[in-house]
Amino acid sequence: MSCLFDSLRYFINENSISIRNKICDYLEQNKPIIEGVETNKIIEYENNSVQSYINNMRSTTTMGGAIEIQAACNIWNMSINVHNYRDPSNKIIQFIPIHKTYYKTIDIYWTGGHYEPIKS
Repeated sequence: MSCLFDSLRYFINENSISIRNKICDYLEQNKPIIEGVETNKIIEYENNSVQSYINNMRSTTTMGGAIEIQAACNIWNMSINVHNYRDPSNKIIQFIPIHKTYYKTIDIYWTGGHYEPIKS
């Protein structure tokens, strides 16, 4: 299982596979990732189709990234702060739902190759 989906599981009351599938379903339905931009306009995967990207993402060995983080924000109405462990200035990348309304904020670490939930 991918560390991103395992990290999200810590904050969402669902298992990692369910979270991954809901995110892939969201992408498959070509819903907006960011305001005014649907999934098929963002996903470019080595000249493969959007469906190839989604099929690959459904594999439990495929790592998730920014697109999947933004989709999670949109699905679960939450903000996700990504702390880049390698950045000495400690900049935080904040993802918020496209409708800009959210009921909670979660924090995860990114080490450059691994996501980890920041547990409070």
